[in-house]
Amino acid sequence: MIIRFFGAAKAAAGVEEQTLPLPAGGTLADVLALLVREHPVRAPAGAPALPAVLARSSFLRNETALKDHAAVLDDRDVIDILPPFAGG
Repeated sequence: MIIRFFGAAKAAAGVEEQTLPLPAGGTLADVLALLVREHPVRAPAGAPALPAVLARSSFLRNETALKDHAAVLDDRDVIDILPPFAGG
């Protein structure tokens, strides 16, 4: 499974993209828990911690909104992590 990080999620994780193995029957909640374990609570200087970013983020599965954290995912899915952003 490919995870793509945007904005504050990218800053917190320190990478733009990461590949994760997904166990059979794995859900979005499982993926988020794996990410929290893989990335330190202390993010790079000036960046928020990844758990805090994930708590505020929206998620896309294969470019479609995914709100159900219990949704079963496929190992071929691409998950985008989109933190809230402001702009004008």
